Amino acid sequence: MSRAKKSLSRRARVAGGAAVLAAVAATAFGAVSANASAPAAAPAATSGKATTTTSTHLTVDAAAKAAQAALDAAERENQKVTVAVVDRNGNTVVTLRGDGAGPQSYESAERKAYTAVSWNAPTSELVKRLESAPNLKDIPGTLFLAGGVPVTAKDAPVAGIGVAGAPSGDLDEKFARAGAAALGR
Repeated sequence: MSRAKKSLSRRARVAGGAAVLAAVAATAFGAVSANASAPAAAPAATSGKATTTTSTHLTVDAAAKAAQAALDAAERENQKVTVAVVDRNGNTVVTLRGDGAGPQSYESAERKAYTAVSWNAPTSELVKRLESAPNLKDIPGTLFLAGGVPVTAKDAPVAGIGVAGAPSGDLDEKFARAGAAALGR
């Protein structure tokens, strides 16, 4: 060993090695960061067709407003329901469970809302489709019972409102429509 290495304590050599490793890591991180912030390569040439699309989504505030309006409509008729609002992709945005609503109503409301937005149609209409396509009911996450309505913007679905817990699907759907009406749709 050289005289310089012999004169350094073990602690000093470990500290020095750690400093070198830190410097190498910082350099590598800087290179990765620089690459991550570099502009992306130009997109491949297209044949004049659009490669992206823009979609409209319901805000959380609007979803909460719709859910509350549906719940209020049910409470005016002394019905104990759960209301769910899902976004255009079927993800739950808001769920309000009214006082005394049954435990089954939570999942049923979400599934009705999901079904309505998926097919951009009220679930009462979709029930009729089961006569000609009974396998529709086997699609995961769906529920083909009246009580779900889509919310649209520019003729495209942006959300679904589902209500469950009233004694009939017709009532559930009436309350879901009250939620959609609160949004001016």
